[in-house]
Amino acid sequence: MKLTDPIPAPSSAHEPLSGAGHLLDATTPLAAGPGTEPTARWLRATVGAATGLPLAPGQDHDSGVVLRISPEIERKLGPEGYRLAVDGHAVRIDGGGPAGVFWGAQTLRQLLGPEAHRRAPIAPRERWEVPAGVIEDAPRFAWRGLMLDVARHFMPKGDLLAYVDLMAAHKLNVLHLHLTDDQGWRLEIRRYPRLTEVGAWRERSKVGPRDSPLWDERPHGGYYTQDDIREIVAYAAERHITVVPEIDIPGHSQAAIAAHPELGNTDVIDTASLGVWTTWGINPNVLSPTDTTLRFYENVLEEVLELFPGTFVHLGGDECPREQWQASPAARDRVRELGLAGVDQLQGWLLGHFGRRLAERGRRLIGWDEILEGVLPEAGLPEGAAVQSWRGYAGGIAAARAGHDVVMCPKQHVYFDYRQAPGDDEPVPLGYVRTLEDVYRFEPVPPQLTGADAERVLGAQANVWTELTEDRRRVDYQTFPRLAAFAETVWSSLPPPSERDFEGFQERMAAHYARLDALGVEYRPPGGPRPWQRRPGVSGRPIDGSPPIV
Repeated sequence: MKLTDPIPAPSSAHEPLSGAGHLLDATTPLAAGPGTEPTARWLRATVGAATGLPLAPGQDHDSGVVLRISPEIERKLGPEGYRLAVDGHAVRIDGGGPAGVFWGAQTLRQLLGPEAHRRAPIAPRERWEVPAGVIEDAPRFAWRGLMLDVARHFMPKGDLLAYVDLMAAHKLNVLHLHLTDDQGWRLEIRRYPRLTEVGAWRERSKVGPRDSPLWDERPHGGYYTQDDIREIVAYAAERHITVVPEIDIPGHSQAAIAAHPELGNTDVIDTASLGVWTTWGINPNVLSPTDTTLRFYENVLEEVLELFPGTFVHLGGDECPREQWQASPAARDRVRELGLAGVDQLQGWLLGHFGRRLAERGRRLIGWDEILEGVLPEAGLPEGAAVQSWRGYAGGIAAARAGHDVVMCPKQHVYFDYRQAPGDDEPVPLGYVRTLEDVYRFEPVPPQLTGADAERVLGAQANVWTELTEDRRRVDYQTFPRLAAFAETVWSSLPPPSERDFEGFQERMAAHYARLDALGVEYRPPGGPRPWQRRPGVSGRPIDGSPPIV
């Protein structure tokens, strides 16, 4: 293993012209300086388990494995930066902060080889060599995210925790959980138990896209208790990953309306007859713009804020049809009462209300790029609101120019439910072809943004929607190996897309596939899906040609 082999690629790696690396064995101590103790525990629990090495606590900071927080590294590389220096005497990881030390430990694990990613030793081995040299490394972006849609198909807690570990192995640091949608409500709210008693379960599920004739007649559902969420958040925090919850408002809300019909437009439809939605697509049943809805979601968000300590709370804001509002006397009355130009501004008013409530509590609203639409001219987006640009780059460009922070996740580039290759073998083919190389050439900052506007791009996020991805094996297939390429685009300082060394990346992926094998990831092989990864007879909705860059 060479210092230049890790994924994502380090900023700089210098190997000596001569000299052996460092050998870890049963006598190797692990010295943890102040603030690095959690990383020391992680090393013993993971690398120690895989290698069989005890990595006993040590006090000698000149030998063995040494972890330190360094003000010098923080000044030079930032709090997530690190220096990994290896010689015949020691393996030294100096981080700009606790996160930097942890990312350095992840690099050390990769340098030990694929076997260091297993949960137990697979063969007797007395020594493990770390190659000599110095790596200095730091992330390009502060937001390096993965969105998991657990609303459409529920992901059990154990699988979710496994994905936290996979994110950490790729130096990703934001887990966006899509917790509510028309097809399910996945978060326990103690004040409103019907949200999970009713809203977490649907009678059956469409198999394939919404025009498919196929159904899975088994009930589907599940939810996370509040203690589950506390565990997930704490587990992620130990790995320097922030969990961002998404509670959809005002569209994608039929599961909530099924549990509490008073939340819907009761003067337009019989909301009491609605169940949790069993198919996919854009749903006409949206929240009513009433005081009842405001108080309900204020109470929901109070519990959400107790569970998720991070800065951002995602409130959706996407794909909200206005037809029910247009037909609703109550909605039109609200428009007149507020002096709005029309029902198109009700979404902006609703999101503005909750955005201000979040700001009062020291939190920040983030939403999909539709939150830029229908905003009240005199108010704009709430102060501190951020935008996730999913329909392309245009929403992010507009938001950045308006002074808002942006996370880029354009569907044409980083929607991992999109198919990975042309051909009939791809399971339930959806959308444009997005190959490993396409993802590797993704650039989060479009050329239209320069200077201060470009600095508004906090980073980027890959999104895994699960309408057509029903379990962990399918999520693995859609997500990997593309997540490895995405991780490099948001961590590493790469040249412009057309100049990136994809061939070199592929060479490094040869070792990385072995790491993924050791981690138990059922990724898409380079040569195409294995027989059991295909889904014959389940049609998709492919789009031919190259995606527009919008």
